[in-house]
Amino acid sequence: MNTHLKPASDHSRSDTLLVFLPGAFLKPEEFEREGFVSAVRERDLAADALLVDADVSYYYDQSFVERLHDDVLQPQRALGYKTIWLVGISIGGFGALIHELARPGLVDGIVTLAPYLGRRPVGAEIHKAGGLRAWKAPEGPPPDEEVDRKLWPWLQQYADDKTARHLPPLYLGFGLADRFAANHQLLADALPAGRVFTTEGGHDWPQWSRLWRKMLDVLPLPTLAATGRKSTPSRTAAPAFRATPVAIAA
Repeated sequence: MNTHLKPASDHSRSDTLLVFLPGAFLKPEEFEREGFVSAVRERDLAADALLVDADVSYYYDQSFVERLHDDVLQPQRALGYKTIWLVGISIGGFGALIHELARPGLVDGIVTLAPYLGRRPVGAEIHKAGGLRAWKAPEGPPPDEEVDRKLWPWLQQYADDKTARHLPPLYLGFGLADRFAANHQLLADALPAGRVFTTEGGHDWPQWSRLWRKMLDVLPLPTLAATGRKSTPSRTAAPAFRATPVAIAA
């Protein structure tokens, strides 16, 4: 996976890293174009931003978890980052969740914006049971090997305070008219109210940008002033990636 670092300060590396995972139709530099990086700088947060070229082909060949670990997280930890958050949009949010499912304990927080959470029939089963808190995962072998059969039972842990405290904090944002909103609401009902953010609109950048700015105001991220670092003015130029991102499917 190719990456491009946008530091919070030109003077030193921060101890905190935000790893941005794009949706399938999106290019990683769009996080900068749509104001995600500038929003971090406007708040003088001591968090570097790493834009990751993680297109949908990694999900198709089921190599996403391995590549994110080997190409991104492990090298960044080796560089000295003490705190790493995953920030994913759509299938990027799905990727952040399945990585934690497969490799628990390697990140310190997860932000999902309009995440893909699996197939609608599985969500319908949970809704019929009365929601994620009341749902009981079927016993015995699952009817298929799709990852959402494992993802929903794992997400259910966030509904229990005792198990949730051992998981990285999870923040959810989505548009009320999003095509995945039914599944989003199932997850939202299992999370603390302060970690769920909604807005009008559907599955697109204007909604995600609004949500990101709201969420940044409450995320437990350090400020440059608190760490003694100097801020870097916002830039609008698009980053130069080492490879052209592949846009395949949403």
